[in-house]
Amino acid sequence: MQPYRALLTDRLRRYIAIDLLQTSLVDIVARGEHIPLASGQFDLVICTQMLQYVPDPESVIAEIDRVLKPGGCLFLSAPAFGVRDADEECWRFLPAALRRLLSPFRESEILPEGGSVIGFFRMLNTSLDVLVRYPFLRAIFRWTLCPAINLIGAALDRIAFSKNDQLATNYSAWARK
Repeated sequence: MQPYRALLTDRLRRYIAIDLLQTSLVDIVARGEHIPLASGQFDLVICTQMLQYVPDPESVIAEIDRVLKPGGCLFLSAPAFGVRDADEECWRFLPAALRRLLSPFRESEILPEGGSVIGFFRMLNTSLDVLVRYPFLRAIFRWTLCPAINLIGAALDRIAFSKNDQLATNYSAWARK
């Protein structure tokens, strides 16, 4: 998918995409635990929504640290909670775990992607999607009720008096080597 590529293409000399599966967007087929590139090559590494699939996320972070130049940055996002997406998923990440993973970096910041209000509505949507058994009804749900629930959750999250993030479904992190 690479949602950040369009934002960065004109700002970078090169953009290299690594994935397990070869597609037209992938430059190198490899595992995050074994990046086949020399050390200290990159100013920025983006690692989004993949750490939950690797048995040893610390080895992925160590490889990212290895390929980053001194002063280079990591942008990371990881799920905190939600319905299991695939049988291969191993982890969910809360701020304490992300702080521990990012401890080799000189500085880091971890932020929730929304608060508990939007987290509740995302979980409601995900739960309803799982419970709708018939593909035709699931398609109707995904095109009608699901977007409405997301919009309501986002609006209520903005006006919530409490900035509680105990039900945050994802966290984003930034770290500098």
